Formats: sequence, structure tokens, C-alpha cells
Amino acid sequence: MHPTRPASPLIRELGRADYEPTFAAMRAFTDARTPDTPDELWVVEHPPVFTLGLGADRAHLLNGPGVPAHDIPVVQTDRGGEVTYHGPGQVVIYLLMDLRRNKPGGKLYARQFVAKIEQAVIEVLAAYNLGGERVAGAPGIYIAQGPRRGAKIAALGLKVRGNGCTYHGVSLNVAMDLAPFSWINPCGYSGLATVDMRTMGVEAPLADVQQALARELVRQLAADPAEPNNSIEPLRA
Repeated sequence: MHPTRPASPLIRELGRADYEPTFAAMRAFTDARTPDTPDELWVVEHPPVFTLGLGADRAHLLNGPGVPAHDIPVVQTDRGGEVTYHGPGQVVIYLLMDLRRNKPGGKLYARQFVAKIEQAVIEVLAAYNLGGERVAGAPGIYIAQGPRRGAKIAALGLKVRGNGCTYHGVSLNVAMDLAPFSWINPCGYSGLATVDMRTMGVEAPLADVQQALARELVRQLAADPAEPNNSIEPLRA
């Protein structure tokens, strides 16, 4: 007899929302949840903001030549990772999950959770005929081929509490003003190139990519790690 699989997460579409109230809401949701609280995915687009992970070095917020005066706020968070940028034209999905109940027969381990999130991004990029790949020791997804190979297109930062409950999540660059990425060392890497889907030749409505990534996250999270991965079909122009 197979164990009952957890229900699919509830998908909430927040539209465009400021970062700080959303961050506060994630923490409040996680503080209040019980073992019976349904998991949720929050789909959001943020106005421009730089966010710092718990161990972030503020020296990765650059200044001097090449960095214009700007009023983009900087917010300290409790996720893992270094500094990153969120802004219009970027898919952001926060995963408010209880990992203890998200694997058939037992809990889902944090490393498996990260792998499923990264695989969801890879599958969505493949659906738009873009190759994405992991880079050892550098969470996120990077362009896998061509002259822009190694450029970062998706970032990942999570908080996993001791009780197995998670928040924060993943961002995928769709059609952004990429300049603010050059005003930081993205994820702590000096000179790391950052791209979006538009730079890679894909014009896609943000809402379409939001829905595609949310659906693929649900699919990946529901899959048994032992089951073969059935890729979604590429979209043809």
C-alpha cells in the first residue's frame, strides 16, 4: 500500500507587491501554520529591490564608477545566500512548504527540495527552447550553451526552519531592466553575467511564465524522487 501523497500546494497570485510586506507575510504565515496547514506557492512580481541573505557581505553592493545614483531599497532577509535583485519583469515564486510531509513515505530533504525547484526552472526554460543547467556550489540556474553560457537566469534562496517549514523561493528573469544586476556582485560572485529570457531571444508574457513555473513546481514537488522525470513539451514559435 502506497502512502497518501500530500495535497498539491495552493497557488496564490499576489500580482505586483512590495518586497517588505510580502516578506513579513511569509514569516507570519509560517509562524501561524500547523501540521494541517496547506502548503502554498505565492506568485509575485516585485518593484525594484536588493535583498541580502543571512550571511551576505554588504561589500557586494557596489558603488563608484559605473554605478549610478539610485534609490533602490536594500532589505536584510533571513534566507540563505548573498545579495540579489528583484524587479519588474521577473517571476518570483515563494514556496511555503512543510518538508516533513512532502515525500512519499517520509520527509523531503532540503537538498532534494532544492533539486526539485532547480529542475522545475530547467523544464520551463526547455519549454521555451532554452537550455539551463546547474553549477556545482552555486545555487540557481545558468545558461547551458552558446556565447552566453554560464550567465545566470534564475536565483534560489530559501529559509528552512528547524521544524521543516520553508519560505522564500526562486526567481526567473523574463524581461527585465538588467542594469541593477551590474550594481551588485550577484549572489556574491564578482562579474557574474546575468541574463533574462528576452536577452536569450524569447519574448514571453510574464503571466505565461509565472503560470508555467508554478505548474511545473507543483508537478516536481508531487513526483517521487525514484520516478523518471517526464519533461514538459517544448513550446514552438
